[in-house]
Amino acid sequence: MSDSHGNTPAAWTAVTIGLLAFAVGGIGLVIGSMLVFWIGVALAPVALVAGAVMTKVGFGGRDHSTERQVDRGREKAH
Repeated sequence: MSDSHGNTPAAWTAVTIGLLAFAVGGIGLVIGSMLVFWIGVALAPVALVAGAVMTKVGFGGRDHSTERQVDRGREKAH
């Protein structure tokens, strides 16, 4: 598990967009506007894509899998 526990710019952006998507969709349902509702529905996958892209660009948590492999190699060398 990473040291950041999801506390990264990528995670915060994805959660914020996702929260906005659900809020917009909920408001659309309450006021009876299907257009606003579907805008909210369309924003939900945007949250996933934004989080994934930001992680790939380097705004996500560190990848510890390569660090573990290096550490295992050091243990075997000693």
